[in-house]
Amino acid sequence: QVQLVESGGGSVQPGGPLRLSCAASGSIASINSMGWHRQAPGKSRELVATITRSGSTNYADSVKGRFTISRDNAENRVYLQMNSLKPEDTAVYYCNAKIRRYVWSSEFDYWGQGTQVTVSS
Repeated sequence: QVQLVESGGGSVQPGGPLRLSCAASGSIASINSMGWHRQAPGKSRELVATITRSGSTNYADSVKGRFTISRDNAENRVYLQMNSLKPEDTAVYYCNAKIRRYVWSSEFDYWGQGTQVTVSS
């Protein structure tokens, strides 16, 4: 059993910061890439940012320069520091990880349950 649990969502005023955290737990041999996606009401889920095990990052154009993704490999955690938040950042944010449960097994995508981020004055 593998679980991804997000925390840190909430309501914030435009221009404010928020930090999301996601912890992976369970039977885990290794985690390759980790990332964050988001889904706004009436829209498809979109990629926000990803980070490889070695620390290479990738960001959606809409969040470049405002969001920073990081991870703690020892703790199986990934973080998303969000600064200069805008109303259009309002969405449910989902943590994602490519996890190998056993040394001999294939990688599979795992998802968290999501955490709501609301940016409003």
